[in-house]
Amino acid sequence: MKRTEPLEFHQPTSLAEATRIMLDGGPGGHFLAGGTDLVIAMKEKGLVPRYVVDLKRIPSLSGIREEDDGGITIGALTTLREVEISPLIVGRYPFLAQSAAEVGSIQIRNRATIGGNMANATPSADVAPALLALDAKAKLAGSGGERSMDLKDFFRGPGQTVAEPGEILTELLIPPRDPRLVGEYIKFSPRDMMDLAYIGVAVTLVLAEADRRCESVAIALGAVSPTPMRAPGAEAVLQGQVLTEELAGEAGRKASEECSPISDVRSSAEYRRAMVRVNTKRALLNAAAGGAPVPWTSRRDRRYA
Repeated sequence: MKRTEPLEFHQPTSLAEATRIMLDGGPGGHFLAGGTDLVIAMKEKGLVPRYVVDLKRIPSLSGIREEDDGGITIGALTTLREVEISPLIVGRYPFLAQSAAEVGSIQIRNRATIGGNMANATPSADVAPALLALDAKAKLAGSGGERSMDLKDFFRGPGQTVAEPGEILTELLIPPRDPRLVGEYIKFSPRDMMDLAYIGVAVTLVLAEADRRCESVAIALGAVSPTPMRAPGAEAVLQGQVLTEELAGEAGRKASEECSPISDVRSSAEYRRAMVRVNTKRALLNAAAGGAPVPWTSRRDRRYA
């Protein structure tokens, strides 16, 4: 770990000021949210910013709130610990809270922000699949005003997003969902804590009460493509069908075909595909089984009915 190089440090108090500083400063600037990625990049990966724009003094960027229509807005500077323990998130979408609990240590989660986690565009980001499965939208603000887009369209590649120079990710918006919606997030990694995902699978389901027919389904994957992704082919296998163990297995097989994992020091592409197949099936059946949320510390031992 090396000492950081001297740099200019700005602390704006509004979005307009933050954007202006970044546009006037030109190349070499970086936004600072929680700092858990940026500081490591500076100390261990050779990143040398000319200047840093700290966003933490902009009050409008933090907090979790329920909208009048039942949607949920999460400010970009909301910490992952706040997402993990939010009564609104835990009560409505416990699998999203559980995905936040998978990130690093509690010390990291008290600093890391959900917006920084998305803006860093790491393919293995734990929270991204759960947000994708909830059809979340990203809201950005810049010199040209505000714009919103589906979160799946926000990512362009590892470490790359569609944000223009000076644009700031301000909010993540979860639209109103059917109150019957259930979900599950499974992170597969060799260690129970403090490790990146080999693969991540998030699913959401709305099942007909009469016959468990899938009225809606979403399957999202992490760490198995250049960006967090949805698996539309696997979703199509289930849409309108009665969920069975056999059909869940077929959806898992299809999801493993849709992803494009790489082989690296952590895992082979072949192994990642196999784990997508197994854990997509498990996530679907876990979600359909319902019941109280399983504590994140013991979720890997959960067995589906």
